[in-house]
Amino acid sequence: MTLFDDGSEPEELLAHGGSAVLYRSVVDPGVADRLCRELGEQILWDQPTIRMYGKTMLQPRLVAWFGDAGMNYSYSGTTMHPQPWLPTLVGLKAECERLAGVRFNSALANLYRDGQDSVAWHADDEPELGVDPVIASLSLGDVRRFRLRHTDTRDVVSIDLPTGSVVVMSGRCQAEWMHEVPKTKRQVGARINLTFRRIMSARHLELDQTDS
Repeated sequence: MTLFDDGSEPEELLAHGGSAVLYRSVVDPGVADRLCRELGEQILWDQPTIRMYGKTMLQPRLVAWFGDAGMNYSYSGTTMHPQPWLPTLVGLKAECERLAGVRFNSALANLYRDGQDSVAWHADDEPELGVDPVIASLSLGDVRRFRLRHTDTRDVVSIDLPTGSVVVMSGRCQAEWMHEVPKTKRQVGARINLTFRRIMSARHLELDQTDS
């Protein structure tokens, strides 16, 4: 059984305002489910307190931050310091880099333990990511629904993400669209979502914002 099995045609999910390309079978489904179980045990998970909509609460899922040295990341009032790369993550990162055409230096891992774990509407538009970031989102484990909503037209795109799939978001996607993984009443097992990113250095941020 091979690790990577990208025989599917890429699908553009957005009709306008950026790009979100779905690759349905990047990792062989059997391997993807096994990796979900293994990473669920290997990763040092955390459940930080975050601030959203003026309220302080426990994040409704478990998270872990990986990256090159010094690649700190802040969102919703929380600053995360990177854990060293696990060998498995390095291999998955390389495949996502091939699809996205960029080099990633960090990844946010999310563990959705059951249908009550979720992530609310948001955009990955933190300053550390620069202007129009490229983000590759890999799904391992049970199927969960992924929704995108345009900030002006309120158009909604909804899709169930299978195990082993990757969504590459780029262009104006984070500037014009928000996304979520809603709660579900269906009986679902664990899902791990790895979102590979590129944190910009202070110098690169300055240049990036000047060019925009």
